[in-house]
Amino acid sequence: MEFRKMRRFRQQLTEKDCEQILAAATAGTLALSGDNGYPYAVPISHVYDNGKLFFHSALSGHKVDAIRNCDKASFCVIAADDVHPSEFTTYFKSVIAFGRIHIVEEEDERLRAAELLGERFNPCDTEGLKKEIDKFFSHMLILRMDVEHLTGKEAIELASM
Repeated sequence: MEFRKMRRFRQQLTEKDCEQILAAATAGTLALSGDNGYPYAVPISHVYDNGKLFFHSALSGHKVDAIRNCDKASFCVIAADDVHPSEFTTYFKSVIAFGRIHIVEEEDERLRAAELLGERFNPCDTEGLKKEIDKFFSHMLILRMDVEHLTGKEAIELASM
């Protein structure tokens, strides 16, 4: 599939920079095709691992219905948004991932993703994480987005530095 090229290519981040931003960020906005053709964008925590984004979800809801109806998605992370009032601008860095998202059915992958998510947010409490997963695992969906295209952009002022 061909994805659109960035118009302001001098501000484009490298794929490595984009991956570092995704790996460092704790949350972003997942965009899906929602009810009645309306876009549905939801803030959500994530973990990035080897070209894949993992999320956890309740068993049902708008997000889950949207994913079941259309597997195309995008995920946006804002890594910097430094307002410079005197310049009437912000010095920003952001990344958008495009790909296909689905509900993970395979038990080992579900467990591995749940562990990655837990370790991402509390890397020091492996015993507590195990208890948390044991308690909630049967009531949790794991979502995986296979990234097909990754693009990032930074303010021209940052690109010039």
